[in-house]
Amino acid sequence: MTSRPAAAQHLRDLVRLRRVRDWIDREYAQPLDVEALARMALMSPAHFSRRFREAYSETPYSYLMTRRIERAKALLRRGDLSVTEVCFAVGCTSLGSFSARFTELAGETPSMYRARNHDELRGMSTCQTMVLTRPRRTGARGVRKRAVSEKHSVAVPA
Repeated sequence: MTSRPAAAQHLRDLVRLRRVRDWIDREYAQPLDVEALARMALMSPAHFSRRFREAYSETPYSYLMTRRIERAKALLRRGDLSVTEVCFAVGCTSLGSFSARFTELAGETPSMYRARNHDELRGMSTCQTMVLTRPRRTGARGVRKRAVSEKHSVAVPA
């Protein structure tokens, strides 16, 4: 059984972690590092990383990169920016690392994603588009499902 002071501290930590997560969501294109994020949460970097992972099931860096790739997908769908321009617009400093992470999360290279027809997303609300295009890690069997519409999904090899 958890004591009241420990439970109160846990809630304070969760509030701080949420504040940092919201900051990452807003400032994903800025240079962010774990030490700076930990200072915002009033925690040591190691404690912050552990608590963040417990609360959100991924490390702070992984969360940041997922947000960056999510935004990159939206920019690439527009089609008016090159892959390199998108890479730097979302806060990545290495095209190779950006491409590798994008491919890991999206199941295809940024160039392939940009060139693909995205008509199935036209007419959908922004909320629906975000849900359908949210980057997801590959499952244990090496296949991830990518929803194409509300009625269909496509198995995409990892």
